[in-house]
Amino acid sequence: MSHTLKILEITTLTHDVKRFTLEKPEGYTFTPGQATEVAIDQEGYRNEKRPFTFTSLPEDEHLEFTIKAYHDHEGVTHKLDSLVHGDRLLIDDAWGAIEYKGVGTFIAGGAGITPFIAILRDLKNKNQLAGNRLLFSNKEAKDVFMREEFEQMLGENFISTLSREEVEGHEHGRIDGDFLKKHVTSFSDHFYVCGPDKMVKDLNEKLKELGAQPNALVFEE
Repeated sequence: MSHTLKILEITTLTHDVKRFTLEKPEGYTFTPGQATEVAIDQEGYRNEKRPFTFTSLPEDEHLEFTIKAYHDHEGVTHKLDSLVHGDRLLIDDAWGAIEYKGVGTFIAGGAGITPFIAILRDLKNKNQLAGNRLLFSNKEAKDVFMREEFEQMLGENFISTLSREEVEGHEHGRIDGDFLKKHVTSFSDHFYVCGPDKMVKDLNEKLKELGAQPNALVFEE
């Protein structure tokens, strides 16, 4: 079922990431980590649906999406970046395979962090964050969004790493086998992986090599 929803607020988080707050249809439900198909309610864009993850919680009054804009082509995210308060989006019902299964390590590359935002916020509200850890990989410091919230939620269990520059307060380098061995205390926990396809594939293979159980790996297939 499709819903036409007004944008209530747009907040700029970084040079290419914005938070969109929308009306919420009565009775609309989802679980933390799920996504939906989103289109822009404008000529030429209504059939251009793209998947975005809810970063709000199911009990929140409004819906929220945290979206990275890609300006290297005239696509949907490029157009989303030009929208203003009062414009409308079309959304479908919720779907998605990433959901919390138990204590573990969340590994995100760039915009791949979005399924984890609602999950971590939900765990915080339930006082169930203890033991969970977040490894967040970006290219440069300017790309890191919501750092303060992650630090507030997770403390030393939030680790930001940058692949293209060395900046105080961030690790340097990609999330690979050595990085995992340095920062993961137990490979018997769950692992939640989301990011570029190659990153997800490589990390799933590496985690299995390091002893993670295949049924403890959670990712969008």
